[in-house]
Amino acid sequence: MNANNTVKQVTSNQRSIAFILWALIAIYAAARLLQVFPDRVPLEFTVAVHIFPPIIFALIHGAMRYRIRGILIFFLICLVVGNVVENIGVINGFPFGRYYFTDVMGPKLFDVPIMLGLAYLGMGYLSWTLACAILQCSRSPLRGSRLVIVPVIASFVMVAWDLAMDPIWSTVLHAWIWQHGGAYFGVPISNFVGWYLTVYLIFQFFALYLKDQSTDANSLPPNHWRLAIIFYAVSAAGNILLMIPRAGLSVVTDPAGAQWKASEIALACVLVSIFIMGGFALLAWKIISGRSAKTNFEQTQRELEV
Repeated sequence: MNANNTVKQVTSNQRSIAFILWALIAIYAAARLLQVFPDRVPLEFTVAVHIFPPIIFALIHGAMRYRIRGILIFFLICLVVGNVVENIGVINGFPFGRYYFTDVMGPKLFDVPIMLGLAYLGMGYLSWTLACAILQCSRSPLRGSRLVIVPVIASFVMVAWDLAMDPIWSTVLHAWIWQHGGAYFGVPISNFVGWYLTVYLIFQFFALYLKDQSTDANSLPPNHWRLAIIFYAVSAAGNILLMIPRAGLSVVTDPAGAQWKASEIALACVLVSIFIMGGFALLAWKIISGRSAKTNFEQTQRELEV
């Protein structure tokens, strides 16, 4: 097979994979619509279709960059760290605060729903990828200060997702219960500190695994990175649907006795989704697009010189 045929084959494979990734984004976007009909669709099914499309996306997208071994290592780190820390949290209240899980999210592994452990995989990978895009290290091995800075930024990106989701899933849907309530619509601030520390450990372990390793990133087009950004942005946009009026309680009470308007909880989650999650997505998009334009310009200059 000559060089031209090889390039055509690679391009064809990339297009096929891009189609699959777009399909997963579309499935996830449709799944977000299910939350508008909480009384018509079993919550367990809604949880599943929120979690599995991002996991499959992460597996395919990540394998193209880190190979199968790399993305499976990432998944293993997420599952081990996430489940260990969550179980410790349920048992003794550290580092999140005192809470427990109900049966809303289905079967549990010890004290933590299996679905929750899996939730770390997809969104964790998307958060990691956005951080790499923002710090412009999507095409180079991790070394030096980036070995720590990428996990730090990725943790902020992922905690933004939790800020937008936790009050809905805990205070409104009661998927988990904060035994003493909390200042953020029934969620204690310690939860977000604990979440940050947990996901930071995940990202830091993965960064250490990747230290000075080569990847297949240089052969991937800019659109490959944009797909991950779009997926994260769709997750943020899906939260806007929370503002659609629906039947149910207008006021919810947390275990501490504090009352919260469901509409105000939804509005706060929407604002976080737009201005924090959306901000991360726009920043990553701008940096990837700017780098792509610079690369195209440099390539054109080289061709003119020849």
